[in-house]
Amino acid sequence: MQQYPHQPSDPPRRDAAEPADGHGDGIGEGGHPTHVHDRGAGEGGHLTHARGSDGGGHHGHAHGHGPAAPVSRHLRKVIAAILVPFTVAVVVGLVVLWPDGAPSHTRTGVGFDRQTQQATVTRVSEVDCASVNASGAAPPGAPATGGGASAEKGAGRTCVKATVRVDTGGDKGRTFTEIVQPDQTRQLHQGEKVVVAYEPSAPRNLQYSVTDVNRGFPMALLAGIFAVAVVVVGRLRGVMALVALAVSFLVLTLFILPAILQGSDPLVVAVVGASAIMLIALYMCHGLSARTSVAVLGTLVSLALIGLLGSIFIGWSALTGNTDDDTGLIHGLYPSIDMSGLLLAGVIIGSLGVLDDVTVTQTSAVWELHEANPAMGRRGLYRAAIRIGRDHIASVVNTLVLAYAGAALPLLLLFSIARSSVGTVANSELVATEIVRTLVGSIGLVASVPVTTLLAALVVSADRPEPAAAATAGARPGPTRGGRGRRRKR
Repeated sequence: MQQYPHQPSDPPRRDAAEPADGHGDGIGEGGHPTHVHDRGAGEGGHLTHARGSDGGGHHGHAHGHGPAAPVSRHLRKVIAAILVPFTVAVVVGLVVLWPDGAPSHTRTGVGFDRQTQQATVTRVSEVDCASVNASGAAPPGAPATGGGASAEKGAGRTCVKATVRVDTGGDKGRTFTEIVQPDQTRQLHQGEKVVVAYEPSAPRNLQYSVTDVNRGFPMALLAGIFAVAVVVVGRLRGVMALVALAVSFLVLTLFILPAILQGSDPLVVAVVGASAIMLIALYMCHGLSARTSVAVLGTLVSLALIGLLGSIFIGWSALTGNTDDDTGLIHGLYPSIDMSGLLLAGVIIGSLGVLDDVTVTQTSAVWELHEANPAMGRRGLYRAAIRIGRDHIASVVNTLVLAYAGAALPLLLLFSIARSSVGTVANSELVATEIVRTLVGSIGLVASVPVTTLLAALVVSADRPEPAAAATAGARPGPTRGGRGRRRKR
């Protein structure tokens, strides 16, 4: 093992592309420390060792594969002074707004507001469509699988007569028949698990009708494959990501939705709930560190911008938030809910997931650039990291637009069939709502890149070693071979 007993007077500056953790602690080949004497003496007149030594001459062993070194105590206090009051405010908001549960109401039997049970198709046979009255196959308010074709229209065609057994509820074991027209998109098969709607006020032979297929098993299997893939690739972080996902779902179902139904302001509920999800998910997945805290701050600033822009343009564009059957049903059942506020709440919650991705990525980029070249100042860090952010912006914004376009594809097809102009389509409330939602979220997403990058560059470049380490700041390392140590941030 080659050693360097004397340190060169002016060691060359490491290039940013060179690994930062190559020769940091003075750990030579075989794991033995390579001692490099300083020109000056340490405390007590003893010669100090290479980088990683403290004032007493002990060796540091912070290897490059470990977590990033913490920032200085002063910066931790500054970050805590911002985030601790914010966290306390979120907790107080959760306590004050926490609902007693969703208020009860009388079911309308329309859309999702129906009583449903699980059932099984036990027998399927072919019959002449003219011999059955398909129009009476479904109870009022529930569209039948067989449609409303008359017997005269069905002459000469073959329909399917399915016998369905109810598997859950008070009528468990009861059977009924369902007529399926040959031109229906969904056909029933023997042994198939289905969902049936129940209307107690209808005649007995029309109380049940098939409304959908039971997709529980394939969806559970797909969720299991997803969980296994996340854990296999992400390992411990993958497990924590799944836990954070479960917590986010619980906050959504136990707090956000019931609180809105109970009559709380949707915007306030969304802000409190999204902030709670952000704090739990980020710190649980990425650890309690200054790096994560900077990502939280960047996400918070971006969410505030999204909320402000959304509030301005939703009001300015006179968007009511009542654009389809589902929102109309909600407004009919709970007229006290502010539908435009519900729309804004959806924009904030929908933007949160993408913002987390961008802010964490930008913060990590700044930290890694600083590790690669500790001599790089805040301006250089910002310029290097913002180049990464521009690529991220280009890909993510395109993803958002395509995601919304894909979700609204049937609607766009209808406008295309009607030969409506682009201006007419964009001016309709249904499309304008999606445009405002997309553009407001995208503006917040774009703004999160420079905001988070600037915060990260300011924090990491302002970092200073602790006083004990500063006492040996004059100790410059000599080059070592095969070192795996980490350079201490300055």
